[in-house]
Amino acid sequence: MLRCRDRTDFPLTTALPISTRRRRWTYADYCKIPPDRKRHEIIDGRHFVSPSPRSYHQMLAALLIGEFLDFVARPGLGEIVPAPFDVHLVRGTLVQPDLVVVTAQNRSLIGEKKLTGVPDLLVEILSPSRRNYDRRIKRMKYERAGVPEFWIVDPRARCIEQYVLRDGKYGKPVMCTASIRLHVLPGVEFDLKRVW
Repeated sequence: MLRCRDRTDFPLTTALPISTRRRRWTYADYCKIPPDRKRHEIIDGRHFVSPSPRSYHQMLAALLIGEFLDFVARPGLGEIVPAPFDVHLVRGTLVQPDLVVVTAQNRSLIGEKKLTGVPDLLVEILSPSRRNYDRRIKRMKYERAGVPEFWIVDPRARCIEQYVLRDGKYGKPVMCTASIRLHVLPGVEFDLKRVW
């Protein structure tokens, strides 16, 4: 199994010719990307780059992490891993969701440098530059990979769109503004007034 070295091993002067690459990206290619404070992801062999998120995005992520720590991690129901952390969903697809949630029975998916396989819940917080990317490209990929639960957090609308996988498809999302009950952990519910 290929192991990605720390991306800090690469000097900034070794930038890859991202715009001229025509072949499919691999995990080995990903491991050669120098650190540049951007989010790099590979979906179906295609390389996507996003700028660093804005401050409100990060503050919202921190508040959600607090909820997951209080109601999932500390009670021993699972683990929460914030970005940047690599999720190697399937061959040719490596993503960095804003938050990754793995229930206790699936802890073995989390490795030292990446998660390999399908986590129980992935959370994406919308940014102005990534709205279409998160809503369409990543949602479809998460659905095809079999991610049981997926949230799109919309800071502008103060709403979480909760997608639950049923018969291999995400149906119409549940729009959550006041509270949200986790599908993968049915006894866990967040009061979103503590987040917004």
